[in-house]
Amino acid sequence: MNCESVELTGGEIVVRPYRPSDITAVYEAARESIPELSRWMPWCHANYAIEETTASILSRPDGWERDAEYGFGVFRRDGRFLGGVGMNFVSRVHQIANLGYWVRSTETGHGVASRAARLVARFGIQQLKFQRLEILAATGNLPSQRVAEKAGALKEAVLRKRLRLHGEPVDAVLYSLVAEDFSKRA
Repeated sequence: MNCESVELTGGEIVVRPYRPSDITAVYEAARESIPELSRWMPWCHANYAIEETTASILSRPDGWERDAEYGFGVFRRDGRFLGGVGMNFVSRVHQIANLGYWVRSTETGHGVASRAARLVARFGIQQLKFQRLEILAATGNLPSQRVAEKAGALKEAVLRKRLRLHGEPVDAVLYSLVAEDFSKRA
């Protein structure tokens, strides 16, 4: 699938694949969000540099082409970058992928992450033909768990030592979305 033709909209947000022109906005949002994100997303660390943003964004089209990962920027309709959402750890053997998200610190609490996650999940299930999307959130990451629940994901289990954060194993809550979850709710 050509990533350039994808644009998902819902309410006041637009979700689309990253473009090179997004590098500065993504970098600024990540730097702003280090105190909140670094605990749960080790890529967002104190020394986070624009070169990391550049490498990440420039690698995205290749991820789409290889059916390995699908990264999206989340924007307000006026163009302000709000955060990111994506699917990775793709297994075509089982038709599943992991769904993850983040929102810049100054934009949290407005439902952006749950709306964006739901838009991308619908796209993943309907267009990319995944049968299941999984969300893993560290047991201490209550905001991420709330996003998963607001996006309509079903809480399935607590998995012992399922994630590694900053080199340490942590327990994680497993949520899932399947096609039937989209027929239950508009």
